[in-house]
Amino acid sequence: MAKLFTKDPSAQLDYKFDWAAFTNGTGSSDWLQDGETIYSHTVTVATGLTKDSSVVADTNTSVIVWLSGGTLNMKYAVTCQIVTTAGRTDERTIYMQVSDR
Repeated sequence: MAKLFTKDPSAQLDYKFDWAAFTNGTGSSDWLQDGETIYSHTVTVATGLTKDSSVVADTNTSVIVWLSGGTLNMKYAVTCQIVTTAGRTDERTIYMQVSDR
């Protein structure tokens, strides 16, 4: 199930897609095999929300994307697709609800 995050329309914030959550200390399971890392990534953001930048982080096991903008009371999909050094592909989606609360 995709996660839902809330951001203010004037905020510029970073969000992490983590494929080695247990290793990185932010979750309970790792998707990557031992020694496998992220080789490439693509972040796709729904029209209306702005992707300012994205970078592979945590020794090439997660992707951090910086988002800004959006229209108040709108919900946007943000999708991150990776290809690993083992040639596997995975894709994850989060949703961004824009709110001033």
